[in-house]
Amino acid sequence: MIELYSIRDASRILALPEARLRYWMQTGFVGPTVRKGGRFYYTFTDLVATKSAKDLLDGGMSMQKIRKHVDALRRALPDDTSPMMKLRICCDGETIVALEEDVAFQPIGGQVVMAFTLPSFGEHVISTLAMPRVEPSPELEAETSGPTPRLVEDQATDANGGITAYRYFVEACAAEDRGESSSAEHLFRQAIDLEPAMAAALTNLGNLMYRQGEMAEARRFYERALEADPVQPEARYNLANVLEDLGEIELAIAELRRVCAMSPEFADAHYNLGIMLAMHHNSTQQARTHLERYIELDASSDWADHARSFLSHV
Repeated sequence: MIELYSIRDASRILALPEARLRYWMQTGFVGPTVRKGGRFYYTFTDLVATKSAKDLLDGGMSMQKIRKHVDALRRALPDDTSPMMKLRICCDGETIVALEEDVAFQPIGGQVVMAFTLPSFGEHVISTLAMPRVEPSPELEAETSGPTPRLVEDQATDANGGITAYRYFVEACAAEDRGESSSAEHLFRQAIDLEPAMAAALTNLGNLMYRQGEMAEARRFYERALEADPVQPEARYNLANVLEDLGEIELAIAELRRVCAMSPEFADAHYNLGIMLAMHHNSTQQARTHLERYIELDASSDWADHARSFLSHV
């Protein structure tokens, strides 16, 4: 039987706020692959992939490059990956590999950016989940309702310890969670100055501009995010919202169709597309299909009640 881990479990294991894990899942960066009872769960392979992504981000690698590495790692790992496998996950910035523990790893780029063994990580998973949950620290309360995470202790690497675009990005997200919009905007812009193609930072800047009513600026950031990462669903979804506000309904519908096709689990995209199709296209059957899909994905939310009410009149 496959062991499954909740998002709260993953937060404790990986020392990451639940909000960050949900964001990564929503943007298609990395996350759980098992859906059960309306919730997502991580397999051990998912935990390995997410830990690898976290370590590479800490090493200063771009999110777009990390996604390619993590996809390659998933393909390399056995279907029945377990904590007892004598495997070592290594990356030198150019290649990520899963090796037998006794096989030497010669880095191409001259340094080891990230490395850990599955048995040591598996022991960490077991010991972390065995610990009693504690109240979150004040610093984390704004980001997650989960327990204070314990740091993952693995062998040291040669990762870059200086200021990176990702560190600015993390600080910006924390500032945004605290409601400090000006600081968040400044930090997101610093992240983009260092890495102009950081799609997540561009998307978040677009969100800030959107909330400030700067529609043209928001559109520009979303479009830049999609140039850097065409498969990021959040940027495309938010671009559709801007296009609708600007009265460009056909373009908005086209973007939402792309989101639903690329990310079928993106519930809000189905809701918005269903409403738009019903109101602007008179496409009753298509509207019903997307609203019913939204209810299936998010049955207990207030918006699900709105969707049911809308369906009763379509």
